[in-house]
Amino acid sequence: MGEHDATGTGIDRVALVTGAGSGIGRAATLALLGDGYRVVLAGRRAEALERVVADAGLGADRTLAVATDVGDPESVRALFARTEETFGRLDVLFNNAGSGTPAVPIEELSFEQWQAVVAANLTGTFLCTQQAFRLMKKQAPRGGRIINNGSISAHAPRPNSAPYTATKHGVTGMTRSAALDGRNFDIACGQIDIGNAATEMTERMKQGVAQPDGSIRPEPQIDVTLVGRAVLQMANLPLDTNVLFMTIMATKMPFVGRG
Repeated sequence: MGEHDATGTGIDRVALVTGAGSGIGRAATLALLGDGYRVVLAGRRAEALERVVADAGLGADRTLAVATDVGDPESVRALFARTEETFGRLDVLFNNAGSGTPAVPIEELSFEQWQAVVAANLTGTFLCTQQAFRLMKKQAPRGGRIINNGSISAHAPRPNSAPYTATKHGVTGMTRSAALDGRNFDIACGQIDIGNAATEMTERMKQGVAQPDGSIRPEPQIDVTLVGRAVLQMANLPLDTNVLFMTIMATKMPFVGRG
């Protein structure tokens, strides 16, 4: 087993995390760095990425922050070019960047709102996966791992969430296709579906969120650092082993059953 296939440690391995400036992306970045990975942090806001780097307390030999719009092909190409130029390879891609829309009836959503969610959640996952395949196929040792952030919405919607739910179902299709297409090139692809991790985006759940029966109820949350550890667990598997789908969620959240 070569150094880039080792399990349980990220020493000499390179990971790229999109949406790394906050929430789940931040937690995954810190978990990977804590395990010895060199990490490329990608996100729209350079200052947010630099704050995560500062929180980690590591130097330029371990981190690279690149302001990126994952929905823009040129921006994604530049991101992966910087990654290869700086670290020489890529072992793990965590496609985490994403966005949603306000919870309003579908007929009130604008086309621009729909397009923005598609660009961030689905097109961004495709563009980053495409560039990762190109790099992972040609590097030596060959191969790597891609982890997609699916969400509970990849399986079941919340009320008034058509753009987010549709794109997360699309991410599941990307996961399955990449897992199949990567087989002959030592590229493993899996998906982590996360329910109610405590982040800035889910703060409203403490006060209450809409339920299918029309009521508003608070929902339980889980520590986002647990999600970071789950991503690390998937990342550290040898390439002959894959977690195709993992669900990590608040045990008592309304998902299993009828709400």
